[in-house]
Amino acid sequence: MTSNEKRIQLVNEYLMELNLEKKLTQHYKDRNILVTGGAGAIGSNLILALSELVGSGGKVVILDNLSSIREKKSWNVVPLDNIMFVQGDVRSDIDLKRVFKEDISMVFHLAAFFANQNSIDYPETSAEVDIIGLIKLLEYSRLGGIERVVYASSGCAIYGSYPKLPLKEDFISMHLTTPYQINKMTGEMYCNFYAHHYDMQIVNCRFFNSYGPGEVPGQYRNVIPNFIYWAMKGQSLPLTGTGEETRDFAYVLDLVQGLIKSGFYQEAAGENFNLASGREISIKDMALLVNETTGNKADLIFKPRRKWDTKLRLLASIEKAQKLIHYQPMIEFKDGFLKNIEWFKDNWDMIENMADFTPGMSSAVRNEKE
Repeated sequence: MTSNEKRIQLVNEYLMELNLEKKLTQHYKDRNILVTGGAGAIGSNLILALSELVGSGGKVVILDNLSSIREKKSWNVVPLDNIMFVQGDVRSDIDLKRVFKEDISMVFHLAAFFANQNSIDYPETSAEVDIIGLIKLLEYSRLGGIERVVYASSGCAIYGSYPKLPLKEDFISMHLTTPYQINKMTGEMYCNFYAHHYDMQIVNCRFFNSYGPGEVPGQYRNVIPNFIYWAMKGQSLPLTGTGEETRDFAYVLDLVQGLIKSGFYQEAAGENFNLASGREISIKDMALLVNETTGNKADLIFKPRRKWDTKLRLLASIEKAQKLIHYQPMIEFKDGFLKNIEWFKDNWDMIENMADFTPGMSSAVRNEKE
């Protein structure tokens, strides 16, 4: 079985176990759906699930500029008959006109200038992609009569530095420490404006730390793929801080579940809610699991915490999502982690070639690698 076949099987088995209600599966059947950022970690899993749901009578259209992939090849997108890939940018009217010509009825907006350190290094580009790109997408969605827009926000970003745990959706803080965090907060505000002023059905989904098959390592990527990559190369894993810091790690297909349900349930329209696992795991415990699973003998090393990283703990309340869209994470952390390791092994040559730790990276990221 090829790596792509394994990945399709993984998603389809998850959907079968999820046992979606018939009204939901019928809601997606034969639709044309746009996914921006569909070549990314979450997006590439979402399109496989949507491909199964829309069937042969529908189409999943991907708009992605491949900014997160060094060699600009859409290798993370599994080629299927009802998936159409367009290499383009959400800031481009030409590219947006191209994809909206496909009789789109629903939009999942996952494209972003990811993430915190990247936005610090390139704040203007970050704002152009995350804010101007979003406004353009909302305008085309409004003019095209799109039934629903699901916006990928970030719970890790918008809750500020000193919230009470678990994080609930009604908590508001303006103590944001990176342009990425500011952009995600601004994005939700624009979504709320379009929903209020134009009566558009928009849902704000606040992701927490995702992990799982589909995400390549790199200087601006998430901690788990970077740790797996370094461990498989026998390198020390750098912990910024004490290692006792916690995060709410959510398996990528659980996030896909939340997105799919957000596109269906009427109760979700005009709302914002957390998509997470609802559990805390310390960075040190996660790092030790990485080393144990990969057989890495290198010691952990500790680095100063980055200036923008002010959250010592992250834990999301998922009560609102459970109530509104019947969201229920199904994958235990270790089980999801093992699936992640297996995907790395199946795609190691490509991952090693694509891993983007280039010379001249910002000092904050370089210190983590040294």
